[in-house]
This record gives sequence, structure tokens and C-alpha cells, in this order.
Amino acid sequence: MSAIEVHQFAQCITCHAWSPDQTMVAFCPNNTEVHIYNKSSQGKWERVHILQKHDQIVSGIDWSARSNKIVTVSHDRNSYVWNQEASEWVPTLVILRLNRAALCVKWSPKENKFAVGSGAKTVCICYYEQDNNWWVSKLIRKKHSSSVTSVAWHPNNILLATTSTDGKCRIFSTFIKGVDSRESLSSSSLDMKFGEQIVQLDLSFSWAFGVKWSPSGNTLAYVGHNSMIYFVDDVGPSPSAQSVAFNGLPLRDVLFVSERMLVGVGFDCKPMVFAADERGIWNFVRLLDQRKLAPSGTKYGSQISEAFGKFYGQSKSTVSNDAVEPSRSHGGVHENCINSIVPLKIVDGTVKRFSSSGLDGKVVVWDLENQPEFSL
Repeated sequence: MSAIEVHQFAQCITCHAWSPDQTMVAFCPNNTEVHIYNKSSQGKWERVHILQKHDQIVSGIDWSARSNKIVTVSHDRNSYVWNQEASEWVPTLVILRLNRAALCVKWSPKENKFAVGSGAKTVCICYYEQDNNWWVSKLIRKKHSSSVTSVAWHPNNILLATTSTDGKCRIFSTFIKGVDSRESLSSSSLDMKFGEQIVQLDLSFSWAFGVKWSPSGNTLAYVGHNSMIYFVDDVGPSPSAQSVAFNGLPLRDVLFVSERMLVGVGFDCKPMVFAADERGIWNFVRLLDQRKLAPSGTKYGSQISEAFGKFYGQSKSTVSNDAVEPSRSHGGVHENCINSIVPLKIVDGTVKRFSSSGLDGKVVVWDLENQPEFSL
């Protein structure tokens, strides 16, 4: 067990984010509000703020690490950037120009813009206009065939990866003149224009979620609703891709804890660890809150069979697979779907501690640093 803190903040949590010093956590308790809790000197968590501006469920929160700004998006098609002034959080409306729900949001690495995915098949790249003192957006249109479920920034602050319920993962240029500098681009990317699609990955035949870049930006990972995870190296005209099938229910979000290790969370209520060997081949390793390791000989056919068995209501006991534990009862820290995973402590590019939140209303902090059997 590597869960070191378990906090029952609400009956259900849709998303969460941490303050830069990690003394405060913001989350949406599955309604129109954002609750901010502060850890007191006695170690107790107390609610100190309620952000009330949205009219429908808040679907995304991100808290900038350097500028201490909170950005929120909601099914009401709006976004707000919240600035702390004295003891109050003051909202600034962002002009998104959407006709469908905003579904996800993420600050760029330099925090000079953020991306919003939506149900309008559109991605909004938002930036601050100093002259007019407001946040505006430029739209990436007519590229997605369905809702944009997640967004992830490349470390260069220019490239943006998206996933969609059309099953595809796409990478776009978000270069904005006057906001970004050409120095951020490689020589092969100098001519890229805003909204230009770099590559479209057609690896999944189901809904796609949870896209993330590795710390170096050399590897991209995302998940499908078919209990598969996809790893892509050398992103560009000729990418190298791997598809890894696993037993159990689909994932919803992922996090690279190092260049060769990833943690995925989703409907099985337990974090799953994936790792690449010395040849760069990715495999499922184990469930994070259980100690039994998976042997190397994973049976692909059995994994697919059990996935279809679950879909059609067949018993798991009819499938024999040594790669994962036969009993997949919850029995873990989370008791419902885990829908988000956020890094907390990063040392030399390696995540040593992260948090997860789920539909059970819990925020759980996981420690990877003091586990001798967990090799990073």
C-alpha cells in the first residue's frame, strides 16, 4: 500500500488541483461550485473558500504553479481565471465562444496561455491581452469529429495533444504571434501556424481519454475505452506506436512518473503501473495498492477475451490469465471510478508523490519514494 493520505472531502469529486505550495486543494463536489480547503497548522483540512460563478457542473480545474492562478471550466460553456486578492478570489470571465460544454482545461508550461477542450468539437487556446485587460481565445476548429475529452501540453509550450470521443489523438501547433517566441520551436517547426495539425493517431477504435506527454516530451500516452493504452514515440510524420491491452475496466487518466514509467487510473478504482523495459517495450506491471507483481509473459488473447466478457456480462472466472490478479474486487482505497491524477512532488523530473480523486468523493495522496519494491 502506497497511499499515505486519504481525505473524504465530499460525496463525489469531478476534478481537483493543488496550490503551488500544496497547502490548499481545490475541487468540484459534482456541482456548480469549487471548494478550496486549507491544511491548518494542526494538520486538519478546513474549507476556506467557495468559488461560485458557474451555472452548471464544473468539469475542469487547473492551478498554475508559478502565477498562483486558478482556471475553471464548466458545462455552462464558460471559463474563469481566478486571482487571489487579499483574502478573496476574484474571477475574470474568459471569452470562449463555445456552443457546447467545456470539458477540460490545462495551463501551458509557461502559464502564458491555457487550453480548453469542449463538446463543440473545438479546442480553445486562451491567452491574456494586456491592452484590453482580459482573456481571449483562438479556436482550433473543424479538426475533431466529436467531443474533446483531454488536452496535454508539450514541454516546448507550443505543441498540444488532444483526445476525443471519435477515438483519435491529435497534435496541433498553438503558436500565437506576440505570445510565443520562435525560440521555443525546433528548426523543423519554424513554419508551423496556429491550429496546424501535426499528426493524427488512429490507434483506438473507441473513445479516447487521458493524454499525457513524458517529462522530455519524447513519448506520448493516451487511453482508449476498450481497456487499452497507447504509447507513441517519435511523434511526427512517421511515429512509432505501441498498444498495450490489460485486464479490467478502462482507464480515464494517466501520469508519467518518469520517462519509463506511467500510472493510469480509471474505472477499476486502483492505480495501474506500466513500465518500459530496456528495449522500450511497454507492459503492465501491477496494481499500485497491491504488492503482487505481474510476470513478464502477458497473454494478449486472454486480455481481449476478458474485456469482451465484461462487456457482455460474462464471468471473469472463465478467463485464465497470470498477468494480473484473479480477484479484481475493489478492496482498495478508492471505492468508485478515479477520474483524475495530479503530480505533487517532482524530483529531477521524476514524480515521487501524486494525488488522485474519484467519484467516491476522496482525494488520495500516493507515495512512490519510500517503496523499495517500486523501482523508478
